[in-house]
Amino acid sequence: QVQLVESGGGLVQPGGSLRLSCAASGSIFSIYKMGWYRQGPGKQRELVASITTGGDTSYADSVKGRFTISRDNAKNTMYLQMNSLKPEDTAVYYCNARLSIHNYWGQGTQVTVSS
Repeated sequence: QVQLVESGGGLVQPGGSLRLSCAASGSIFSIYKMGWYRQGPGKQRELVASITTGGDTSYADSVKGRFTISRDNAKNTMYLQMNSLKPEDTAVYYCNARLSIHNYWGQGTQVTVSS
């Protein structure tokens, strides 16, 4: 079992930045592939970025060049640095941990981009 807790969301103006954190507990963090998903109003949940156990990253086209995913296995924490935020980035952001058939989610943190 893995417990995931997101933090760092909030209200930011267009062009601003936020850093989300995902703190994991309950299992060996380093063996899980991790990812950030988001669900905007009236939209389906979508993958934003992911990072493998070896540190390889991938991004949705909509956030490439603006968002950076990282992980600190010593701190059992994953991050999402979000720069140049746009109103369309407004969503609830979820942390995900995956290993084989095991799939865990955090409770989500709200990000609102508005002037």
